[in-house]
Amino acid sequence: MSKKILSFIFSVIIALCVAAVIFFTLGGTDSFSNRTNQEQRRTRIIIPGETSAEFQSANADEIAARADNFNIKAPLNDGEIIASAVNQDFNSDSIEDQFIAYRNIHESESPVYVAYIEYDEKMRSYQRIWSAPAAATRPGTVSLYTMDIIGDRSVCVILAGINGQGEHTMTIFRWNGQKQTGQTQDLPDSPLFVKIAELRIDGSIRIQEVPRSQAYQLGIAGGQSFTIAAYEHNPESANILDQTENIYTYNPEKMLYERSKVTHIPGSQIEQRRLRELLSGTPGVFENFINDLWYYVSPQGTVDNRQYIYFDPANRELIFYGEEAQQVFRWQNSSPTRYGLYVSSQNISVSTLRRFIDIELESLDSIRVKVFEDVRMKIGGSAAWDGSYRRAGTAAQTQEREANTIKPYISAVYDSPMGKFTFYSNGEYELSAGSVTNKGWYVFFEINGQELLELRPADMKNTTASTNNGDNTTRMIYRADRTRKDELENSPENISLTRIRLGAAGIQELHEGTIALTPAEKPH
Repeated sequence: MSKKILSFIFSVIIALCVAAVIFFTLGGTDSFSNRTNQEQRRTRIIIPGETSAEFQSANADEIAARADNFNIKAPLNDGEIIASAVNQDFNSDSIEDQFIAYRNIHESESPVYVAYIEYDEKMRSYQRIWSAPAAATRPGTVSLYTMDIIGDRSVCVILAGINGQGEHTMTIFRWNGQKQTGQTQDLPDSPLFVKIAELRIDGSIRIQEVPRSQAYQLGIAGGQSFTIAAYEHNPESANILDQTENIYTYNPEKMLYERSKVTHIPGSQIEQRRLRELLSGTPGVFENFINDLWYYVSPQGTVDNRQYIYFDPANRELIFYGEEAQQVFRWQNSSPTRYGLYVSSQNISVSTLRRFIDIELESLDSIRVKVFEDVRMKIGGSAAWDGSYRRAGTAAQTQEREANTIKPYISAVYDSPMGKFTFYSNGEYELSAGSVTNKGWYVFFEINGQELLELRPADMKNTTASTNNGDNTTRMIYRADRTRKDELENSPENISLTRIRLGAAGIQELHEGTIALTPAEKPH
């Protein structure tokens, strides 16, 4: 009986071994190998082994994390790196499609491409069926979104970003309606999307959205086309900050955006040498300039300390505070522009929320900010943050400086052991002691944070005090310490004068007694 059991077990072992050999021989190894190769290929696409100079300074971990978050539906080719992606059912087939923005880092000065990925039922997989280059070349500045910019409910994909010359760019592609309805079957080269606008300009570009009618919202009528505003330096002006506003309007006959209006906008007059330093494009210069807390300035010109932006380039962080809420963004990338800096950032709490900040110099103490938010859907201007900002320390420092500024001349009368001092606002003084009156000139000034008083008597012979300052000059120098008689801000001040010598070594004490000046009583 035991022999039969042993024979049965031996037969089972042999059968399992044979099955294993057949499995690995017929494709088990190949299947495992294919999965491994696919994983290796995917990793190679997301984190390229070779990077251009622009990407050598980028954080590889951040690039990989962004690529993972985009969840690309079709594999990229070798050397292509993802910049942005938008998912939506664009062709109304109840299957999600995808637009992606990517760049080939193996190509020098390669533009950023826009590609359309659609599900192919025959292949039973997603396929890239269309792609075209855009004007932007820096992936870190790219924002990709869709919008019915024309008002006819056609799909328009918009790619905005910066090119190699530091110019703002915007490229707009529109879904080819004829291609969609099959009317161009005799034109196989007709593209799936046609370009209706491509702008390159040294200033900023933005789409000017306007409210559309309720009929449009209900789908029973078309809507008004949005215009595009682009700003550039006024070539006819010597002031670097003078701008020209160009308005582009959609021409339905040509199916293109055309310039329809030009307006000249004067800029602030700033010391040109400092201005050129800030706007030279030198890495880090403008970042260091905005490294501070900036308060929002209302359209009425008042500073609102309840809303501010804090730029911290050293720690690669931006903090937005408004409506009693604080938002912290990670500083991902920044590119110099004609008028300032273009910053792309990512919310530290919501990784899908990206914010693009276009910063323009207004003056040496103020900037203009335009904010765009990208949450992988329609992107629009964040009006709550757009506007002028003033450096936080400027207003406070100005007020403090004005409060602490020592007035050189005063109009007041004081009693003292030397007699009655009368100070006039024209810089003259009188010292009356009995029947003797001495006249002269005075001035209050400051050295090393100490308030000093200089007296220059007109007739030194009749001066009761010592007239030598230690350097054979006919002047008397005192340190002036002020105190108020009570806590009221406008109450009279007592002044204590201590004689000192002022020379090359600075302030030297003479160890003489203090002279107390007290406000004289006004006659009733």
